[in-house]
Amino acid sequence: MPFGISPVQLLILLVIILLIFGAKRLPEIGRGLGSSVREFKDGISGNDDVDADGDAENDDKN
Repeated sequence: MPFGISPVQLLILLVIILLIFGAKRLPEIGRGLGSSVREFKDGISGNDDVDADGDAENDDKN
């Protein structure tokens, strides 16, 4: 396993996270984390053509 974490330890960690945040908040947290990573990658690569929805604007294809 990555980082030397066994499957049992990973399962225990996921259960603790579920208890802390609850089942309703986990999708929101995942969505926010995913968009943050996407923005970070775009910032590193220099893609600054992103609108409010997170979709890249590319007008020359239309």
